[in-house]
Amino acid sequence: MRSRWWFKLLEYGVTLWLILTLNFALPRLLPGDPFLALSSPEEGEEHAVLTEEQRRYFLHYYGLDRPWPEQYWRYLRGICRGDLGQSLYYHEAVGQLLLKRLPWTLLLVLGSTFLSATLGIFLGTLAARHRRGRLDRVLLFSLISFSEIPSFLLGLLLLLLFAVGLGWFPLAGAMTPFKEYRGWWEAAIDVLHHACLPLLALTLVRLTGVFLLTRNTLLLVANKDFIRTARAKGIGERRVWYRHALRNALLPVVTRLGLQMGAAVGGTVLVENVFAYPGLGMLLRESVRVQDYPLMQGIFLVLALAVLLANALADLACHYLDPRSRYG
Repeated sequence: MRSRWWFKLLEYGVTLWLILTLNFALPRLLPGDPFLALSSPEEGEEHAVLTEEQRRYFLHYYGLDRPWPEQYWRYLRGICRGDLGQSLYYHEAVGQLLLKRLPWTLLLVLGSTFLSATLGIFLGTLAARHRRGRLDRVLLFSLISFSEIPSFLLGLLLLLLFAVGLGWFPLAGAMTPFKEYRGWWEAAIDVLHHACLPLLALTLVRLTGVFLLTRNTLLLVANKDFIRTARAKGIGERRVWYRHALRNALLPVVTRLGLQMGAAVGGTVLVENVFAYPGLGMLLRESVRVQDYPLMQGIFLVLALAVLLANALADLACHYLDPRSRYG
């Protein structure tokens, strides 16, 4: 058992090294350099136009004119010290920029994961109990229909319907600008009001996978001998489903949630741009537009670490739920 966990740690370590290497190389494969992007004025935006001499000076100042191996070593050394570098565009530490935007992305990722898991498990259990009934058919048709729509397109449809058409929700942002709150509860209500549509879009897209897996796993578990024994004891149908069958069906669902967390991170990046939500997704779009290498590297690193952490938590949860993994 101990060797298995050592192998897991080695696997995660190699994966992290590959992520760091790709994270370093991919931004530098973009054509041009960040200071050419800053020197190219676009319509409706103000840019500091740099001369060729100034551009060379900044390339030397940030070390971008040095050979790639030297830049790579400096990058790894900075990561080990917890230094993600300085943003070329915002002239601010990358770590500080990420700390400002990360809570908004975490709100969407964790909120949508919790909602899709809770609703998916509940509705999947409900559909399994009423297999081939009207409720089962309605849930299957509606949820599979939502799953075929990309998260950003579903977000756009929700925005047009509920924000533009009905005016029930704000069009953009995470909080009402310049509003003075009378207490933390009023601020929390305003934040949730702005987050409703992005959360709804992400939840509806992720809900179907959990629902189908819970339903199908429960239908397989329902034919096992221990379920027949539980029914024979006369403990009640509701308790049979939620206490015995569901607990044994949760293992693949938990694994699915860990994998889904990675997809949720990618989907959140797109949804944030639809709703102009000030999270890492908006910051990533801005950093790619101006080719801000340190900022791109910092965002990609945080997103990759979030996916690795979600997979590690899924492994630990499966280890806890499945006694066979604990005892050999």
